[in-house]
Amino acid sequence: MTEQDVDGVDEALALVGPPPAGRAASHPPGHRDTPWERARATAARAGRATAARTRRVALGQAVGQVLAEPLTALTDLPPFDTSAMDGWAVAGPGPWEIRAGDSVLAGHAELPALPDGVAVRIATGARVPAETTAVIRFEHARAEPGRAGRPGVDQGGGHLHARREVVPGQDIRPRGQECRTGDELVPAGTAVTPAVLGLAAAAGYDELTVVEPPRVEVLVLGDELLTSGVPHDGLIRDALGPMLGPWLRALGAEVTAVRRMGDDAEALRRAVTGSGADLVVTTGGTAAGPVDHVHPVLRAAGADLLVDGVRVRPGHPMLLARLTASRHLVGLPGNPLAAVSGLLTLAEPLLRGLAGRRAPEPYRAPLRDAVQGHPDDTRLVPVVHRAGRVVPLHFAGPAMLRGLAAADGLAVVPPGGARPGDEVEVLDLPWTAFAAAPPALAPRPSDTPASTARPTPAQGRCFT
Repeated sequence: MTEQDVDGVDEALALVGPPPAGRAASHPPGHRDTPWERARATAARAGRATAARTRRVALGQAVGQVLAEPLTALTDLPPFDTSAMDGWAVAGPGPWEIRAGDSVLAGHAELPALPDGVAVRIATGARVPAETTAVIRFEHARAEPGRAGRPGVDQGGGHLHARREVVPGQDIRPRGQECRTGDELVPAGTAVTPAVLGLAAAAGYDELTVVEPPRVEVLVLGDELLTSGVPHDGLIRDALGPMLGPWLRALGAEVTAVRRMGDDAEALRRAVTGSGADLVVTTGGTAAGPVDHVHPVLRAAGADLLVDGVRVRPGHPMLLARLTASRHLVGLPGNPLAAVSGLLTLAEPLLRGLAGRRAPEPYRAPLRDAVQGHPDDTRLVPVVHRAGRVVPLHFAGPAMLRGLAAADGLAVVPPGGARPGDEVEVLDLPWTAFAAAPPALAPRPSDTPASTARPTPAQGRCFT
């Protein structure tokens, strides 16, 4: 049986009735596919069980990497009392005599302590002089000229009057307000964002210890694949080769190579056993057809199958194998959307574990439209967010990418389907922040009378 049969025809038939008698099985008798949630948990555990490599990098090279150890403060933040606003530093009760000619500026040396009844100009971020009672914003004070002054205060500085009540400590950021030396600022496993980078710099770091990105090699299998031009003579374009490399990089991997191979069992065996990557990703060849070589190659290599088939549509012939104590293989189905299902089900949690990343908090959203479910398996359906709900998209068959290209997430639809208003888990896509579905792919409730409305096929089905 070909992979197309396993993950395309069977899926369509399962949505309308039981499988026909006599259809060949893709696994030996007695084999049971792994439930979707358990498959993801297995992949995450496999990643966490593998010792991570770490390295020290300069701050400018750390963005997008993962902290290998907690970020602890090397200093108090702020390191001294600072002014939160431009204004006047004042000591004691007012009114205050203005110390003419003096200003407290950020980055300058500390001034002598302020005597009671004295005010001095101060800039945002400047070190507050000792004995300062409060900082008064310029707009909250009134200065008036004066002729006489007390000893130690320049003549002609004038007097300062507050326009409103002065509260001791106002507009002063006290030393250690944000953290004290040794406080944990963010835990290990945190992705280094620009904000984390800024925090690290503020806390005194010049370098960070990060987890080395997992190395991934992609093997695209199939004699029928073209690398350029339009499909012809039974040949089709390779959609997965161009897509998987950038996707895996977005998941934090270092993609060492994307290699295209024919349906050659010996060549596949050499490529798998000779790869130095932490993770080998194959596309196609995971079912039981005459040119599906992944299972035989894994047996010959002595690999340990951790997941062999998942109860999810599309993509259920996916697999996860341990090649050595520190190397794994994820076998993706050859159909493009089915391969993406495998990527998010097995590769993403495995890579997250290998990189030491923390698991994202799952979130759920209500469906706008009904989604027909598989009788027994979870379904992953491309969706787009609209007005607080998720809208299932058309063109969501195993071999299709048109719906996925417009999506900003995949809805996790339980066996049996879901109704409008049901909350479903949503898996974000790497480009979620940039996605916007074209109106033609995000159907809206029709305003046309029922008698003239054009029928719309059920969402998530395999339409052409």
